[in-house]
Amino acid sequence: MAGENDPRAVPAAADGGALAQATILVIEDEPGMRHFLERILAPKCRGLRLAANTAEASRLIAETDFDLVILDNMMEGQRGVEWLRDQRALGFFPPAIMTTGHADLETAIRAVQAGASDFLLKPFRTNQLLAAAARCLDRERLRRENLVLQQELRNNVDLGRMREELIGSSPAIERVRQLIARVAAAPSSVLVTGDSGTGKEVAARMIHALSDRAEMPFVAVNCAAIPPDMLEDELFGHVRGAFPGADRDREGLFASARGGTLFLDGVAELPVGLQAKLLHAIDDRRIRPLGSERETVVDLRLVFAASTDLDRAVAEGRLRADLLYRINVLHIAMPRLAERGGDMFDLAALFMEGLSRKLGLPAVPITPEVRANMAAYDWPGNVRELRNAVERALILGRFTPLTATLGGRDGPTLAEIERRAILGTVAAFDGDREAAAARLGISRKTIDRRLADWNG
Repeated sequence: MAGENDPRAVPAAADGGALAQATILVIEDEPGMRHFLERILAPKCRGLRLAANTAEASRLIAETDFDLVILDNMMEGQRGVEWLRDQRALGFFPPAIMTTGHADLETAIRAVQAGASDFLLKPFRTNQLLAAAARCLDRERLRRENLVLQQELRNNVDLGRMREELIGSSPAIERVRQLIARVAAAPSSVLVTGDSGTGKEVAARMIHALSDRAEMPFVAVNCAAIPPDMLEDELFGHVRGAFPGADRDREGLFASARGGTLFLDGVAELPVGLQAKLLHAIDDRRIRPLGSERETVVDLRLVFAASTDLDRAVAEGRLRADLLYRINVLHIAMPRLAERGGDMFDLAALFMEGLSRKLGLPAVPITPEVRANMAAYDWPGNVRELRNAVERALILGRFTPLTATLGGRDGPTLAEIERRAILGTVAAFDGDREAAAARLGISRKTIDRRLADWNG
């Protein structure tokens, strides 16, 4: 039977989970205790680094992103509590467990004031150490999840709706899904472009879900929705005293996404001055919180999105050319709804079913006439506009006519309008060319000839 100091004698709650995903720094000057901690922790966590003193520890945190620190208080040279206090002032935010052989209230108070998350009295048992580590990591995970949830609430994220946006069988959306599957496994930055409502954030979330970071946070930031003078603090955080009113340390969204994926939507909306700091973060995976004298390493995946012409933004001086080169490593272009053919009918049916249930209203039939009208429309608002059209139909009890648009970026050509009308109407009548010809007021031969031309 395993004894209480055997690494195998671990409570189920402390084994695995956040601990298994963590990279831990141990600072201990006694070789025997350092070896003991290594033997206990190494099999349980993702990564472990050991330091014999605070000077070694300072070098290590300049190189590695740690999730947890376990440090002795009574060490030669600088005490643990003093080192931790100094590091907190420099923007080092991970939770810390202080260990000591002296159980007095003053030491415990000083440890908490310095930023310790937990306190262990030597000698401690294996299960006490692992339980404390798991407890600290779980608290940190819950804190970060709460921050991510607040961010999603600010962005008005509807995850259920978003998952629907890449549904479909058109070649255009199938190419996107295949590309997402390929880039997800790579650690490189990804740029997702497309008009508003085409599903850029959905693509970013799929990249995250298919990557080896899927169990870690996904943090979405709408750069255009944050006031420019607040963006740097939102992204990089600050240390106490960085500016008037900064009465406590604040972790930025880069640090909140540690281990996971940070999605920056509207990257061209960032102030040009902040783009230089972002460029450095992309290149070196290091950030400097406001007011900090030192950079902090962050391990994360970056996905960027834009609905504007980035080349034009560079030409107009709104986007740094070197930043565009850095973010455009892997590029995914999201198709407009009008380019996805019959997908709009699948999506409309899906929206009708879900919204009918949500609103408690009877479903409105999507007739061939409605489908033909949908197929001829340009859908400038893409999937989002289609969902709104279905919701409006449910509330009114009928579909209102959609006016074919000649707007958009430069407007479709007459040939494109003809192609969309014929293909959409044939799809609306489930491939019945006679019915489509009758609906369009043209001959069946015209449809046959056009389809033959378009199929090469």
